[in-house]
Amino acid sequence: MSSSRRSFGRAGKALRAWQAGQWLVAGLGALATAVAVGVPTDVVPTPLFGRSVPVQWWNYPALALTAVLAGLVLSTYVRPPVSPPGASPATQPPGTVRDGRMGALGGVLSFFAVGCPVCNKLVLVLLGSSGALSYWAPLQPLFAVASVALLAEAALRRLSTWSQCPVVPAPNAGVPGA
Repeated sequence: MSSSRRSFGRAGKALRAWQAGQWLVAGLGALATAVAVGVPTDVVPTPLFGRSVPVQWWNYPALALTAVLAGLVLSTYVRPPVSPPGASPATQPPGTVRDGRMGALGGVLSFFAVGCPVCNKLVLVLLGSSGALSYWAPLQPLFAVASVALLAEAALRRLSTWSQCPVVPAPNAGVPGA
């Protein structure tokens, strides 16, 4: 086995071994992410929010990729009904927390990437409306790429270590008073 924590082969093997429940969580996680990021940024049009600047063409694929990858990362935290073949209950290796942080950072970056540049209060305070349009708006596609890259890396790392470090229940889980 490779010493690297990243492996497309192991990630693919993990995805092929997923049960229906894990795919359901991935789908629901993707939907929840699309709503949580898309509605407040008005990429998903609703009467609740509006934009001063029209949605750009790249906002849609950025939101879709963010949602799918976030759903996959979320689903790696769900324990399958049975352990994968050959897996032993092991503790998670160092760095697994960092993988989760990469996924969270990717989700936050996507919110800034697809959001209206002049609707972001933090950007308005720091740059003003003309600065938001002149400096922030051109950077947003880079934030989208960074967001997708971080989420893809987190998913790849989480899936690559899935069979070696499965999510197992706590020793006293479900025991009252324990």
